[in-house]
Amino acid sequence: MKLMAIVLAAGQGKRMKSKLYKVLHPVVGKPMVGHVVDTLQDIEVTQTVVVVGFGAEAVKGYLGDRAQYALQEQQLGTGHAVLQAKELLGEEEGMTVVICGDTPLITAATLQDTIELHKQSGAAATILTAKLDQPQGYGRIIRGEDGRVARIVEQKDCTPEEAAVQEINTGTYIFDNRKMFKALASVTNQNVQNEYYLTDVIGIMTGAGEVVQGYCMADPAESIGVNDRVALSEAEQLFKARINRQHMLNGVTIIDPLNTYIEKDVTIGSDTVLLPGTILRGNTRIGELCTIGPQTEIIDSTIHDEVTIKQSVLQGAFVDSETSVGPFAYLRPGAKLGKQVKVGDFVEIKNATLGEGTKVSHLSYVGDAVVGTNVNIGCGAITVNYDGFNKNVTEIGNDAFIGSNVNLIAPVKIGDGAFVVAGATITHDVNEGDLAIARVRQENKAGYAEKIKARMKAKKENKGR
Repeated sequence: MKLMAIVLAAGQGKRMKSKLYKVLHPVVGKPMVGHVVDTLQDIEVTQTVVVVGFGAEAVKGYLGDRAQYALQEQQLGTGHAVLQAKELLGEEEGMTVVICGDTPLITAATLQDTIELHKQSGAAATILTAKLDQPQGYGRIIRGEDGRVARIVEQKDCTPEEAAVQEINTGTYIFDNRKMFKALASVTNQNVQNEYYLTDVIGIMTGAGEVVQGYCMADPAESIGVNDRVALSEAEQLFKARINRQHMLNGVTIIDPLNTYIEKDVTIGSDTVLLPGTILRGNTRIGELCTIGPQTEIIDSTIHDEVTIKQSVLQGAFVDSETSVGPFAYLRPGAKLGKQVKVGDFVEIKNATLGEGTKVSHLSYVGDAVVGTNVNIGCGAITVNYDGFNKNVTEIGNDAFIGSNVNLIAPVKIGDGAFVVAGATITHDVNEGDLAIARVRQENKAGYAEKIKARMKAKKENKGR
């Protein structure tokens, strides 16, 4: 049976008080509508229609060809929103998931269970429900003696007995597609808001003798819909805790989960330890037996096994096994570190490859460079890669030694086994095995320091007159 989905994402989200379209607000680093579409892909939905309104182009720009789009030019209610997908889905046979784009916490497992109940019972509609200790403000699920859903009653219309019901409508449904669109044709806007409500479809179906089921989710936290910044923060914390817990169950040690932030698409190998203040974002991949942190941010990077990274920032970097980074290092996009490399404190690497066993221990910049194996780059050494117009490449061969405070003016090549003495400024290639010295001869002028001081003092006094 074909499985389709309609994502309701047309609302402006005025309560967010933001220039950013509501469903594009991120939760654990990904826009809310992105989480919803990911979940629909996980349950193998074959056709997804996102109903857009305000900010339509921004949503389309983010989701691209992951979905089809229907425009709701006027926001006339949830039923009206679903009707906008009729041109794309109205004639299809199968099941349709209707879900809001601001519900990022709903899981694939919960949707699968809801679909299974829907199929087994032959229902025309199945409502995803939740039980809340404080259900005020939500539509109540009223069940008949047979356990099926008899109706949904909104808070303002509840009798005292109905108001005491704790089971609520989450706004997510599974429908028989044809029956859904047929019932929508009978929905009117004869209500205080003059809107077409999707919930009216339930009453129409039960009135026609159709089976309507309700599946109560195990974790009511999944039902959160984000309408303001308070709910956004709550969703962020719940999703963060879910992610951290899953990694811990998979064998990752998180010393302080409350102070560790991991985005959804990050993968981490077993026996890796995350210290407080660790932030892992984007498509980051971390291997086994690593130690990450404290106070370390890694974005869109690949880290192999047995790597140590402390108090550092990595973005778009690759780090091979048994390498150490930090403290206070910065690996920028294109940084590629081989096995058993050491990048120490206050070192910046950008668009550069460092071969196995190479060491850049402190206070250095290596950019637009290809560095061989077992190279030692001394304190304060830099590759001077930018001439004001172009970025140029520095090449350093295997087993070379670059002394402290050396400037390598690119483009330049340092051969295998070459030795560049401290304080040198290198503007020409250094051949294999050569020693390079590029310093101005030192000259000491006796007593000249006092003359300089006197000259500077006089200049300062004249300036103050």
